Amino acid sequence: MDLRDIEIFLALAEELHFGRTADRLHITASRVSHAIKKQERRIGAPLFERTSRTVRLTPLGKQLRDDLLPARRQFQQALDRAVVEARGVTGQLGVGYSTPWCADLVHRAAKALRDRHVGCTVQTYEIQFDDPLGLLRRGELDLQVSELPVHEIGITTGPVLFREPRALMVPAGHALAQLGSVSLQDLADAQLITPRGNIPKAVLDTHLPTHTPSGRLIPRGPAYTFWSEVPALVAAGLGVSVVAARAARYHDRPGVAFVPFHDGPSLDYGVLWPSTGPSSAVLAFVDLLRGTTDAEDGERPQSE
Repeated sequence: MDLRDIEIFLALAEELHFGRTADRLHITASRVSHAIKKQERRIGAPLFERTSRTVRLTPLGKQLRDDLLPARRQFQQALDRAVVEARGVTGQLGVGYSTPWCADLVHRAAKALRDRHVGCTVQTYEIQFDDPLGLLRRGELDLQVSELPVHEIGITTGPVLFREPRALMVPAGHALAQLGSVSLQDLADAQLITPRGNIPKAVLDTHLPTHTPSGRLIPRGPAYTFWSEVPALVAAGLGVSVVAARAARYHDRPGVAFVPFHDGPSLDYGVLWPSTGPSSAVLAFVDLLRGTTDAEDGERPQSE
């Protein structure tokens, strides 16, 4: 299996969609299909289960993904470090973040960058939900750490830094607050508070669906612009909100409860930067972000 085939396999293992994988790698869907079939013939067993509607990893495929990811990661880090050393790291970085826990990570990495590269400074910005990619598109940021997935022209998705289980923030007196866990089906029994603005479609489809897996309509509650509005809306009984599980540590207040999901996707956080290409300072900062998450239990991607 050559390096390009490994890249195709790992991209499909993450996207679980042939078209998105092709777009991400700038190749055709038939090239993706051919590469996977070639790998499966060589190995002698299927790596993916395919239907007309879904693509899933087989147990063998999951094992191969888990075995390859650390090697891919080390390979990329080695290349990134070589680029950084060749170009040097200077200047000011504009770095955005979307949540308090992303802010904590960004500030730790910023301190490490300043300590390591005296000529480099970092200016941080909080990303607002009504325009989550605006600062990046307008060139006011060099990179940002925020929710994935994002499939937008002009924006490159870097590494996933950590995967977070999801929870549902509900009014303390709501029937769902009495449960030990909730499912995606339960969203049909409450009004879902959603952000207004230019939210990436992939994020909306993944984390704020319009229908449950069985096809039930998920009612919409009030819309918000700033996150600080959400706990107050929930406490007032006006709806529920899908959040990262650790939001209970940052946003707990009287009148709300946090109930974990026992199904559905994780809430992934990663790095985004303009597709014009990362500078040496950006590459150095991303390397430090990775190192920071490595050092913290529970933050590293489960598959890496």
